[in-house]
Amino acid sequence: MDEFAFVAAADATLDRIGLALDAALETSDADLDWSLRDGVLTIECGDESRIIVNRHVPNREIWVAAKSGGHHFRAHEGHWRDTRGDAELGPLLARLLKAQARIVVRMPELPAP
Repeated sequence: MDEFAFVAAADATLDRIGLALDAALETSDADLDWSLRDGVLTIECGDESRIIVNRHVPNREIWVAAKSGGHHFRAHEGHWRDTRGDAELGPLLARLLKAQARIVVRMPELPAP
C-alpha cells in the first residue's frame, strides 16, 4: 500500500476511535479527555496516564502505547492485526481503555485496506 492510501486509512481509523470515545463519554462519568492531531490520538486518563494511538507511516502500521505495553498493528485481510499476535485493534483498544481509564467503549468496525 502506498503512503497516501495508508495515511487515509489510518486517519479514518483514528477518526472512528474518536467518535467511539465521544459516544462512551456521553453515558459515562469517567475522567477522560482525548485529542487527535497530525495522526496522533492522545487519550488522557483520570490517573494522569495516557494511551497513545498513532500512525507510523514508514512501517505502514498503527501503534498503540499504554501502561501495559506497546502494540503494532498492520493491515491484514481487511483488519488491523497485532504484528506479535493476532489481536485486532478495536477489541484490544477497548480492553486497554477498560483497564486503564475505567471506561467501556464500544469500538466500531475498524477496517483496514
